[in-house]
Amino acid sequence: MLFASETMSEILLIGLNHKTAPVELRECLAISSEETPVALNKLQESPFIDECLLLSTCNRVEILLTSDNSLEAVNTVKNIMSEFNKTPVSRFEKHLYIHEGEAAVRHIFRVSASLDSMIIGESQILGQIKNAHSVACANNTTGLILNRLLHRAFSVAKRVRTETGIGDHAVSISHAAIELGKKIFDTLENKKILLIGAGEMAELAIEQLIRKKVGTIYVANRTFKNGVALAKKFNGEAIWFEEIMNHLKIVDVVISSTGASEFVVTRNHLKGIMGERFNRPIFFIDIAVPRNIDPQINRMSNIYVYDIDDLNGIVVGNLEERKKEATKGERIVDEAVIQFSKWREGMDIVPTIIALREKIDRIAKTEVEKIQKSLKHLSKEDHLVISRMAETMVQKVLHDPTLFLKKDLENDNKSLVIDFTRKLFHLD
Repeated sequence: MLFASETMSEILLIGLNHKTAPVELRECLAISSEETPVALNKLQESPFIDECLLLSTCNRVEILLTSDNSLEAVNTVKNIMSEFNKTPVSRFEKHLYIHEGEAAVRHIFRVSASLDSMIIGESQILGQIKNAHSVACANNTTGLILNRLLHRAFSVAKRVRTETGIGDHAVSISHAAIELGKKIFDTLENKKILLIGAGEMAELAIEQLIRKKVGTIYVANRTFKNGVALAKKFNGEAIWFEEIMNHLKIVDVVISSTGASEFVVTRNHLKGIMGERFNRPIFFIDIAVPRNIDPQINRMSNIYVYDIDDLNGIVVGNLEERKKEATKGERIVDEAVIQFSKWREGMDIVPTIIALREKIDRIAKTEVEKIQKSLKHLSKEDHLVISRMAETMVQKVLHDPTLFLKKDLENDNKSLVIDFTRKLFHLD
């Protein structure tokens, strides 16, 4: 499986994530933003590591690097992870994955596009990778290869996001609730909200609603003091628990998350209220267990009730939809891996010289053909002389650039020279 030729700089990725390691181990090996520059500099002090980048999130710890000695580079990373986190290598070694070459490129593209995330399609990971790249650049631990790789990864992530529906379906309880609300009301802007209780998921739903520019938010809690504190958090208005029925006449969305053992709102409560509402729709989101809202209410006209199981069902279905869209994303990744590999192959001296020679030769032949078409009166011997003259000019024009490219340059300088040559003559 490993390892590449020791004379050729290769891309490596060493890490662990939510699929390979439990949260307790990920916590042990996590590196804070304050510690990251220290860890990066320690990695680059190694004679076996040329460029490096460190990504540490709640779900993964990964080191992306280039090296001309894969075996020693991997051992160096293991030892630094162990020393830095005071954790024996034997504790985490079996949880590591090691990707080399195209496998490493594919992995970083998939991670950037959130195809490798715990929740496929989540958008947070791309920002985390961009931040990791910025930190590495600020500490001068990335160079030509990793910078090109990361910028390509950002482009791949954008394509996957825009060309597939990977992020279109709500995959959290709060998001699912808001998406349902939008279907019922078309828009949630200026809608009045009643929050009953103060569960965590209910608060998350309120935060989502605020982003949709809803109107007044009323908070009803059995402990009025807690209701006041929560209402202040959302710039809302606290009401007494006993005032809930009166407010059901005016609100559009009710989010309930109390610890009550009986229904807080029943069918009988709403019988008389709907007339006073002139049958305007009302949407209940019941996130409590046991349930707070009588499910019989759902049979009444213009009343919509969704409980935690309904929302979970929607989330599961949406996750399946995201997985289908992820297949399209994988095709985009595979295409990008091939393109990047071609660029990497071009970083070798021989392919660059061949590509340069072919391009100049092609230009010369095209121009000779134009001349010969306009000078049809010349003999075959004259046309042959023109062709030979063009070939000689190509040889002489390419002589010095070829000698320069064949010079025994340092690895870093060689990569820069080749990259500049390919850009200068548009060889990619």
